[in-house]
Amino acid sequence: MTSSKRYDVAIIGGGILGLVTAMKLTQAFPRRRVVVLEKERDLAAHQTGRNSGVIHSGLYYRPGSYKAALCVRGGRELRGFCDQHSINYDLIGKVVVATSEAELPALQTLYERGTANGVEGLQVIGPERLKEIEPHAYGVKALYCPATGILDYKQVSLAYASQMQENGADLFTSARVNRIHASPEGVALETSQGDFEARHLINCAGLHADVIVRMMGLKSDVRIIPFRGEYYTIAPARHGLVKGLIYPVPNPLFPFLGVHFTRRIGGDVEAGPNAVLALAREGYTKTTVNLGDLAGTLAWPGFWHMARKYWRTGMGEVYRSMSKKAFTKALQRLLPEIRGEDLVAAGAGVRAQAVDRKGFLLDDFSIIETRNAIHVQNAPSPAATSSLAIGEHIVGLAAKSFGLAP
Repeated sequence: MTSSKRYDVAIIGGGILGLVTAMKLTQAFPRRRVVVLEKERDLAAHQTGRNSGVIHSGLYYRPGSYKAALCVRGGRELRGFCDQHSINYDLIGKVVVATSEAELPALQTLYERGTANGVEGLQVIGPERLKEIEPHAYGVKALYCPATGILDYKQVSLAYASQMQENGADLFTSARVNRIHASPEGVALETSQGDFEARHLINCAGLHADVIVRMMGLKSDVRIIPFRGEYYTIAPARHGLVKGLIYPVPNPLFPFLGVHFTRRIGGDVEAGPNAVLALAREGYTKTTVNLGDLAGTLAWPGFWHMARKYWRTGMGEVYRSMSKKAFTKALQRLLPEIRGEDLVAAGAGVRAQAVDRKGFLLDDFSIIETRNAIHVQNAPSPAATSSLAIGEHIVGLAAKSFGLAP
């Protein structure tokens, strides 16, 4: 192997977290050789490039959790980064709408959490104020969060990639990692772009994060279960129904936010997503099946524990996936004027949801350290919003765990 493929740190994954970690690492340790390996031809091809493009405020997350701490700080830092790099974003605001009296206690809990987390400008509002903000929405009460915004996370990711390369990091796309040989001295990686050696590894592989852990010969207490989120777009003539972002009060037992309305930075308006089990880790359509991925899901005891706990919720999601009428009905709780003919089937994303052996869905970010490696094993939303803060956190762990010096 030539010296050009020997590195101090190899980062697996060219999504937003892998790229921001490389950028932060090369800023903090400019003499260290860093490489990012991405299996796809393009960067940010999966979760990063297929999300709803929301700059989250930190409203939902348990005070004291990684999500709460990193989202609020990360959102502020993200807006500053966008200002510095001329990336367009818009703080259009968001309402979380209670459509019945039964949802008011959960709405109050969200208000208390958001206040504890330092969310800017958060207000509990009544139906009159709701009509001023979102004239077509229905609710008995709502939370108004003006600090929520929208942008294109692929643009942000490409800016991170540009910065890390300016700082001296290498980037290889179409570089699928096929084998990892771990030793006390470091790791050797066999990829579709040749072999690489590194003293240390950072695993930001997203949908395949647990696969990388097992490639290193380690046992993982979680498995990534893929959930597909399907979207509709609203016909342009009906865009006026939605001014900003309209969300329901989420089910506190399930780490998904429910179908909602999102105005995109490019001008489109989306409705969704639902959350259905995907039959492949990159299963963006109902008919996409990867037998290896599916067998891995079904072999995981946590999947069956999860299925027993959430089967009723899961069946409702499947029904909405199969029935446009049912999907429309769910949306009409928030926006009574929306009609089936207003909705055009759009794309889908797949969320990498870590599930432990007992069937618990990990709700917080989970980053673990092993010999010569750091693994981001669970980084759901708001990971993109929090990316700069998460990258800084990972670099702090790396500095101590890897013994890095500037």
